Amino acid sequence: MKYIERDLRSSIQSGGDADSAPTREAAVAKIVGDAESNVVDRVAVEAPLELRFGLRSATVLMRTPGHDEDLVRGFLFTEGMIREAADVRSLTRPADLASHERGNVIVADFVSATPAPASERTFFSSSSCGVCGKNSIAALEVRAPRVTSSLRVKRSALGAMPARMRAAQPTFAETGGLHASALFDGKTNLLAVREDVGRHNALDKLVGWALAGGIVPLGEHVLLVSGRVSYEIVQKAVVAGIPVIAAVGAPSSYAVDLATRFGVTLVGFLRPDSMNVYTSPERIVV
Repeated sequence: MKYIERDLRSSIQSGGDADSAPTREAAVAKIVGDAESNVVDRVAVEAPLELRFGLRSATVLMRTPGHDEDLVRGFLFTEGMIREAADVRSLTRPADLASHERGNVIVADFVSATPAPASERTFFSSSSCGVCGKNSIAALEVRAPRVTSSLRVKRSALGAMPARMRAAQPTFAETGGLHASALFDGKTNLLAVREDVGRHNALDKLVGWALAGGIVPLGEHVLLVSGRVSYEIVQKAVVAGIPVIAAVGAPSSYAVDLATRFGVTLVGFLRPDSMNVYTSPERIVV
């Protein structure tokens, strides 16, 4: 077999700017049974996004390039560093960067002082970990009110959502390597879909989009995620005020406990004709 190796700096450069393609080509040896052939495949881009507060580096997020400003807004909001989009005066991309940094650095300028909670999240955050960099169990505490909503969702409408989300995932169709978060309104209209190598990043991009649009809190909306539901998904949804979280995969025990505590309806293993409702089932109309 032949493998193509790229150094880290070359991989970082593939991040590009906010409008860069979220995929790139890769030469692979494809094996089917006893047959082997050399083909070109497309893989999802994973690149670091360095977030700076002024001149100070605050954190590094491993993400799929695209909707970076929404990702930053959503991250700052769901981590409790800002309360609304207006708390951020500007998000800019520095011009004086090395080639491998270009397109992968955003500077946040705040209306008031730099948020104090930033000191709790000043380390590398991988695409597979939404809590990496937090320095204590206490830092995992969710600081948000209990979610209250009169929203009711028909079971049939909920069951149709995964297919509608999948149809709006062009990069997943190319690579099979991205998570997705989708937001539906109270009438089950699909409002937005965001993709990323990190499931928590996909949700932060979605929340950042909603925050910029002035529709947060999302008390009359449904969140659908493409994979499993763990702590960070429920935590971010609670901060955004989302009353219903549905997932194609399974929830973790921590996710179930958190959803119970904050009054969120949590649905797992969502299929067109079946689902498991773990918490607050009264919002699902049979």
